[in-house]
Amino acid sequence: MIQLKNSAQIELMRISGRITGEALAVAEEMIREGVSTYEIDKAIRAHIEKSGAKPSFLGYAGFPGSACISINDEVIHGIPSKKRILQEGDIVKVDVGAFINGFHGDAARTFPVGKVSENAIRLIEATKESFYKGVAQATAGNRVGDIGAAVEACAKTYGYSVVRRYVGHGVGHELHESPEVPNFGTVGRGARLYPGMVIAIEPMINEGVCEVHEMPDGWTVKTADRKLSAHYENTVAITDEGPILLTEIK
Repeated sequence: MIQLKNSAQIELMRISGRITGEALAVAEEMIREGVSTYEIDKAIRAHIEKSGAKPSFLGYAGFPGSACISINDEVIHGIPSKKRILQEGDIVKVDVGAFINGFHGDAARTFPVGKVSENAIRLIEATKESFYKGVAQATAGNRVGDIGAAVEACAKTYGYSVVRRYVGHGVGHELHESPEVPNFGTVGRGARLYPGMVIAIEPMINEGVCEVHEMPDGWTVKTADRKLSAHYENTVAITDEGPILLTEIK
């Protein structure tokens, strides 16, 4: 069942969203060669807890980190580790959530490590662009399929594919709520968007094929062809005035 939020609840979600966005900013400042994903995760957790919130991902279904940190061909759900050291040319996906006042925020970004290839830059920028194409369709009266169709159409113009196995979702009291928000779809199909809906729109865009493989650690997901993948996500509130990006900080 889709849980609509009233204006007071959306205001509370602005708080969890702001903390989530700030945690991504903390991560961005640490992204450089020689830093471990464990160190980044530790800093993210410290910021979230200092802000009076709890890391949404820590312990979620047994996940051991406060953030999912995925490198290069890792699409999502990378486990932070002291052994994973960032190298020049890597692209790093950081996915994080914060829980406070009974509500979650959820957002992700893809960051370059130093000088990266032109192909990597193009993929990162295309993924961000596809997110905003999707958000433009996140208006009351439209449907979930309108969002996904816009995301996929943008990715295809660059020759990229969208991950189909994993999708966006509702956000609220629970980290994952209804409805599912795929990064593909048909215009005019899917759940209708109403004011008070809060969803995570999160394009996961692959340089190559859309297929992915789950790794033996039970969490990390990689592209099937081992080509690069990028991720861009915000928690978005649907309002009468248009979409509000709750996890985007200025």
